[in-house]
Amino acid sequence: MRLSTAAVDPSLLRSASSFSAATHLLRLPPRNLPAVKCGGKSLTLASVSASASASPCAAAAPNYLFGRRALMYMATASFLLPSPSFAAATDEMSLLQEEIRKVLSKGKAAGLLRLVFHDAGTFDKGDGTGGMNGSIVYELDRPENMGLKKSVNILGKAKVQVDAIRPVSWADFIAVAGAEAVLVCGGPKIPVQLGRVDAKVPDPEGKLPEESLDATAMKQCFQRKGFSAQELVALSGAHTLGSKGFGNPTVFDNSYFKILLEKPWSSSGGMSSMIGLPSDRALVEDDECIRWISKYADDQNLFFEDFKNVYIKLVNTGAEWTRPV
Repeated sequence: MRLSTAAVDPSLLRSASSFSAATHLLRLPPRNLPAVKCGGKSLTLASVSASASASPCAAAAPNYLFGRRALMYMATASFLLPSPSFAAATDEMSLLQEEIRKVLSKGKAAGLLRLVFHDAGTFDKGDGTGGMNGSIVYELDRPENMGLKKSVNILGKAKVQVDAIRPVSWADFIAVAGAEAVLVCGGPKIPVQLGRVDAKVPDPEGKLPEESLDATAMKQCFQRKGFSAQELVALSGAHTLGSKGFGNPTVFDNSYFKILLEKPWSSSGGMSSMIGLPSDRALVEDDECIRWISKYADDQNLFFEDFKNVYIKLVNTGAEWTRPV
């Protein structure tokens, strides 16, 4: 936590010293203490004896005299007030959230969350390329990003409003929009750090996991991005939103895992055979993945907590920052 020295109104300290001088002064021999900068003034702290406190000269002294309560106030004031940098970050986040919520609806949530995955999902731990860097705005013509131009245009309307007040990167804007999309559909509240720097060029092609991969290949792909099998399963739970057939398309819950366990695509014919992607169906056939699928199907709170944590990790992977994280 960052701490800062807060300015204190000397009048408050004078009030405190008056109270202390009457009843709670430090019983020490008179002596000068180091001067303290407070409220733009150089204040001298002095211990006052009982006889000095009763003297009219003490009240007329040009230096401020402090008792224990005033000293305690000074010691704690800087901890009680937020630092300027914290306040600025809070204001910036509030501005982003306010404008995003103006263009966000439950029906648009799945597209915005997919935008996050396709921007951050290019990360490769081996060569350090890709990640959450806003490069998706240069990659909208790629086949795997079909349909995402609409989501970028939706966010673009909000971003123009924010940029007019305080410029923000696409990477930050997309990361916050995904978190807001989860929240508006009933999912967990996800804190997002701000300060990502946008890429100037597109990320290398062929870095996103293919929809046709089996479970082994999926785990290997995510491992190259720094994610475990458990994190792969938790992230996949986002497919509960949208038109993939996992429950209510505008409600973020654990229906994805419950339906995976039912394997509705196994029945012959009908719409059931169209539920999910081949990669979704493959997860339930893997021993390591099925353990987490079962846990999340039984415990939605566990899924929410794990999804929140892995989302934060996802939107931080490969990011370059304007300030330390």
